[in-house]
Amino acid sequence: MQESNSTSSPEPGSPAAGHSGQEDRNQRYWFHILAQNTSAARNLHAAKLVDKAWQQGDRVCVVCDTMQHAEELDDLLWSFRPDAFIPHSLVPDSETTCPDPVGILLCPPVPEDWDTVIILSATLPANADRFKRLALVAQNDPDVLNQARSHFRQLRTLGIEPRVHDQRNR
Repeated sequence: MQESNSTSSPEPGSPAAGHSGQEDRNQRYWFHILAQNTSAARNLHAAKLVDKAWQQGDRVCVVCDTMQHAEELDDLLWSFRPDAFIPHSLVPDSETTCPDPVGILLCPPVPEDWDTVIILSATLPANADRFKRLALVAQNDPDVLNQARSHFRQLRTLGIEPRVHDQRNR
């Protein structure tokens, strides 16, 4: 996995100006590897990405594996901005429609429903190459990093070379 230590990382919702074709496509997929090793740091980073993309007008979803994780993220999004809240809903299954611009999903996201997808789950959606923008966030934990490497290989198999923003070496 090639890693970049640039100080300015593109984020969901940001344009990929000056690129075309496959380069442009790769500009829409990011890996964020955090220096911290806690799930709280991972959730906070995901919340920052959610806020940024939502502020730019995107419909954003975060994919989680467990209801406990989804509820932790739900609590964080309610208190994340002291001056306002990020309108969001929990989506427990694929039969539930998300009325808000932000969804916390416990099911695979449908590409047509979301502008930005943030993956915190152990499973990369099978149709990951169909999302407009995709961000994967991993804390500096061996199990989570192994899962991230697996996601990276899956994206490469789909013809995507995600941009890696590794904060561990800063």
